[in-house]
Amino acid sequence: MATVPLIPDADAEADAAVQTVFDDIRQTRGTDFINNFWRALAADPPLLTATWTRLKGVMGPGALDPLTKELIYVAVSTANGCSYCVHSHTAAARAKGMTPQQHGEFLAVLAMAMQTNSLATALQVPVDPAFEA
Repeated sequence: MATVPLIPDADAEADAAVQTVFDDIRQTRGTDFINNFWRALAADPPLLTATWTRLKGVMGPGALDPLTKELIYVAVSTANGCSYCVHSHTAAARAKGMTPQQHGEFLAVLAMAMQTNSLATALQVPVDPAFEA
C-alpha cells in the first residue's frame, strides 16, 4: 500500500502541473497508461515535474541505446532492492526488444557482478594502478 494517495486522472485534471506531466508521459511513451509510480509522485506536483523532467532527459535519446538504458536501470534497481522498478524496467526492456535469451544472459552477468563485487569488497582487494580512472 502506498504511503501517499495515487492520484487518479480526475484529480490530475484539477492540477495543471500534474495534468501537463501526465499528458507528456502519455505522448512520450505513446500510451494512455500512467503507472502507479507517477500517480504517487503526483501527490507532490513539484516533485513529479522534477522527476519526470530528469528521467525523460536521462532515458531519452543519447549515446546509449534504449535497451541498454533499461538494463542498467534493472541492474541498479536490483542492487537497491526496488521491486517496483525491477518489474517496471524489465517490462520496458521487453517492450524495447529484449529477448528471453538476452534477459537470461543479463541476469547471469548481474549475478556474477554482484558475487564478485561482494568478494572484492569483503577481501578489500586494492585497486590495480592500471585500473585507476
